[in-house]
Amino acid sequence: MSWLHTLFAQSPEIALFLSLAIGYWIGKFQFGKFQLGGVAGSLLVAVIISQVGVSIDNGIKSVLFALFIYAVGYESGPQFFRSLGRQSLREIAMATVLAVSGLITVVVLARMFGLDKGLAAGIAAGGLTQSAIIGTAGAAIGKLGLAADETQRLQANVAIGYAVTYIFGSFGAIIVCVNILPWFMRRSIRDDAIKAEAEMLAGARSYGVGEYAAAPDLVGRIYRIEAAAGRSVAEIEGASARPISIERIKRGGALIGTEPSLKLQAGDIILLVGRRSGVVGLSQQLGPELESSEGMDVVVMTRDVAVTAADFVKRSVAEIRASTAADLRHGVYVIAVKRAGSALPLEDATVIEPGDVATLYGTAEDVQRVARQVGSVIIPSDKTDFVFHGFGLVVGLLIGLVVVRLGDIPLTLGSGGGALLSGLAFGWYRSRNMTLGNMPTAASTLLRDLGLAGFVAVVGLQSGLQAVSTIADKGLSIFLIGVVVTLLPLLITMVFGRYVLRYDNTAVFAGALSGSRSANPAFGEVLDKAGNSIPTTPFAITYALANVFLTLLGPLVVAFA
Repeated sequence: MSWLHTLFAQSPEIALFLSLAIGYWIGKFQFGKFQLGGVAGSLLVAVIISQVGVSIDNGIKSVLFALFIYAVGYESGPQFFRSLGRQSLREIAMATVLAVSGLITVVVLARMFGLDKGLAAGIAAGGLTQSAIIGTAGAAIGKLGLAADETQRLQANVAIGYAVTYIFGSFGAIIVCVNILPWFMRRSIRDDAIKAEAEMLAGARSYGVGEYAAAPDLVGRIYRIEAAAGRSVAEIEGASARPISIERIKRGGALIGTEPSLKLQAGDIILLVGRRSGVVGLSQQLGPELESSEGMDVVVMTRDVAVTAADFVKRSVAEIRASTAADLRHGVYVIAVKRAGSALPLEDATVIEPGDVATLYGTAEDVQRVARQVGSVIIPSDKTDFVFHGFGLVVGLLIGLVVVRLGDIPLTLGSGGGALLSGLAFGWYRSRNMTLGNMPTAASTLLRDLGLAGFVAVVGLQSGLQAVSTIADKGLSIFLIGVVVTLLPLLITMVFGRYVLRYDNTAVFAGALSGSRSANPAFGEVLDKAGNSIPTTPFAITYALANVFLTLLGPLVVAFA
């Protein structure tokens, strides 16, 4: 295998992408209801590849994780800030219970098996996948007043305990959050994610790529005028209870101009566009409906418009409808209104706020005419605004450098926590200023998937060899204790969340549970199973708290173990 070692020494990135390729391939296999998933598969393959010896720069891991967690924050920023408040008490309780149960589990096992303070702290750091515990525990050991060689031995044991237990710490969290939790809840993450998304969209249907309604609400119909001969365009449009518009008229085989005062004649062919209930079944009022007619095709479009004009903000839908001139409204239909990414009900009492996004439907000329009066058109683009997001990542990484001391304990969000906080803030700002910060969904998905899977693979390549060799030298006891430290607090928190906090949505619950353990690989798999961003908001809240609570465990384990 020396040739592999030589190959990976010359090009360690080969080991990284090989781990991703084989890991995602293995992750596709399903055993009953259990599926490993691409992230866990990449971790497992990386540990195996690491046995031939791979040296990979630590900076790569930091960059990949920053990209992943920033993209997660950016996608969920609007929902996150809207969810803050009393409704966040459940997430606070989740993070607290996991930290406390984790501390008790480590201390009890350390006393049962006679572990020293260093090994106990290392198992806490690896089993709970909170690397910051290594630093806080090492600093606490240094203040015990022990002999220099004993202090060095205990601090070295912290690293040993961490190396042996960290791999399963990541893997076990995936098993609990992605496999055990849905079995426990008796509902899948995907089903509950769709349900929660539907509720968030105020009843509107969210279609995936390539999905369309078989019976769309807005349609066009072609009629040959007979019963309506002698009536004007304005009379026909005004007689309908639902808004409709005559977009094209053909007389004697030639298209003619569409004017409100134009009187229709027998034999005229018209294209009627509007909501289905307004344009279907009008044969008795107009004349027979035709399947098609040459030259009657009209191209329609949808455009998102950020509402900023004074005439349309701070007013209800009913007020806007009543005060808007008929000639401005003609031929344009509002099919959705969103605020911070969430759909608003199109009801008379709904008040439009600055920055709300209205989706307009109609011909290009009609939509552009209305858009100029309403606000700023959001042009669809597959380009990413790297100026906006580059600054977003810089701000996040700078936040991660800030250290606040609680006595002798240094607390910091780190690069991951800083990038998450920045992503949330920049995502929220984008929702209020839709002309800035474009990032197509495909680009965001790539950042999330590559960032997380790459980060986990680098961890496996860096730690796998040491972990396996340490298990061989020290025996399986440390590893098995780490398994308990990984699983027991998660299971306790899962039961607490279900029966005390009353979580009833599996997707939301999985996000909160993975965040309370700051289990990024598990969260990545949860997102993949969900297929949308529903788990992200509870994850963001518990993740921020877990970074603080779990970091504090280092000195506490040293004190009580």
